[in-house]
Amino acid sequence: MGNVWLAEKKKKKKKKRLFGFIIYDRERSMESEPVSPTGQYFNSSVMSVSIFAVLEFEAPIDDSQFLSLLNNVFLPINPRFSSIMVGDKKGTKKWKRVEVKLEDHLKVAHFPSGMSPEFYDSCFDDYLSTIALEQFPSSRPLWELHVVKYATSNAAGNLVFKLHHSLGDGYSLMGALLSCLQRADDPSLPLTFPSLQSNSKEKGGKSISVLKSVPRVLSGLANTVLDLGLGFLKSNFVEDDRTAIRSGEDGVGSRPITITTLTFSLDQIKQIKAKLGVTINDVLVGTVFLGTRLYMRAERQEEGSAASTALVVLNTRALGGGDKYKTVSEMVSPKVEMRWGNHFSFLNVPIPKLTPAETESSSPISFVMKAHRIIKTKKNSAAAFLTGLLLEKMRQLRGSEATARYIHKTVKNSSMVISNLIGPMEEIALANQPIRGLYFALVGGPELGCWNNNDELCWKAKGGHPHGEGLRGSP
Repeated sequence: MGNVWLAEKKKKKKKKRLFGFIIYDRERSMESEPVSPTGQYFNSSVMSVSIFAVLEFEAPIDDSQFLSLLNNVFLPINPRFSSIMVGDKKGTKKWKRVEVKLEDHLKVAHFPSGMSPEFYDSCFDDYLSTIALEQFPSSRPLWELHVVKYATSNAAGNLVFKLHHSLGDGYSLMGALLSCLQRADDPSLPLTFPSLQSNSKEKGGKSISVLKSVPRVLSGLANTVLDLGLGFLKSNFVEDDRTAIRSGEDGVGSRPITITTLTFSLDQIKQIKAKLGVTINDVLVGTVFLGTRLYMRAERQEEGSAASTALVVLNTRALGGGDKYKTVSEMVSPKVEMRWGNHFSFLNVPIPKLTPAETESSSPISFVMKAHRIIKTKKNSAAAFLTGLLLEKMRQLRGSEATARYIHKTVKNSSMVISNLIGPMEEIALANQPIRGLYFALVGGPELGCWNNNDELCWKAKGGHPHGEGLRGSP
């Protein structure tokens, strides 16, 4: 590999460190570790949710080093990658360390040879849909690596990591994946990530005065009450209208899916941001909301004003006031507050309605400003933090299965789930093989995802239809 992984033994701590990543001793005690509450939600009788991470290669894939990479880099990142989930007589689930047979986890796809990229596009889509529906064997750790060596319209080859969501949230798992990658320009240098800055001051640099903060505090309390009320209603009594993006039927997560990606120029997004005086998230969410409404109205005119809600997933590490993207070494450290695992909450965000007078050309700025106002209101609310506390209290009183059913109903009553992750600022490579694109997907529920890497933004949409043909019409 391009990276030279130097191990430094430390007698006192009995750990190994590889370029800042804490590596656990594989010969340590095989004691069981409790599964986190959220990990139990994602592997329950009503939900089995996994994360796809798809790497698009610039050149044909050479997989000769993949077993070594998995054994020496991926597995040591966290003991959960070498563990299975077991339950005791009381129903309490724990992680139990086992010996990993890497050959059972590394899978190579086989399609007919000598066909066109368009043919392999269809094969790859079908392959993703097939492995999305497959459940992990309970006797093996909950992850797989799929190698697709056939050239599609977007890549010379694709690598698909499938990881069960109980192993960790997207933040943790994507961090683990990125620790296996290297900088394409100089493998000896680490990947770098943008800082997550917290705006505690006005643009002029002056602290917000007490007089100005009073209305903000009062509106924050009102927003919190409204958001919590909407969340309670959405999870228990009120569901979105049935539309082209929501069938409302049970078992959607176990039906065939279609994954579509679309890449935006980050420079263009920044130009819109500067001109309108909004944030990048405002531009992206406004664009997604408008595209969704236009698609809905194209399917059925009245769906432009249907009652539809997006469930926005929030990383609660950022809610804690951190201004830095935490690395894997920080997340597995026992001293860090937000350790490896599932640390997130969610908010219900109404999708703005498209009036009959609004057209594709007249609506973009309007939808960006609508998204700006919605996001600004949601930022001044403690509902995301309190939702996490309420879910934990529900688990303590009613158990993990009941809490999983509550979360599942919340997702089912909504039309889509939106999440995003920050990518590295440099071009990336795996085992010295350049990667031209990377995107992630949640399988087991409806989702829209955003991946920010270097100077591009990649949006991924995943949809299913009651009859299995996916989203209707052109994306």
